[in-house]
Amino acid sequence: MRRPVRSKCSECGGQVRGKIIAQEFEKEGVKVRLSGLKAWVCGRCGEVYFQPGGAQQVVEAVNSLFRLAFAERQHKGTLSAQLS
Repeated sequence: MRRPVRSKCSECGGQVRGKIIAQEFEKEGVKVRLSGLKAWVCGRCGEVYFQPGGAQQVVEAVNSLFRLAFAERQHKGTLSAQLS
């Protein structure tokens, strides 16, 4: 992992270090969790930084998982209604 452009946190001035992290996201009662993400994390306040373009990749992955979860939820709802 390359060192970020700044090695100090822009929020608190703490030192940032490379880590492999997991993050959980929630939308409309659905939770998704991504693990194995390479990031830079502030040791003082916990602010997370990604390499350029990394945050956009995370957003795209999370949105894809939400689309799948919502489609499954809708399918189950439709199936339940048909069985009733």
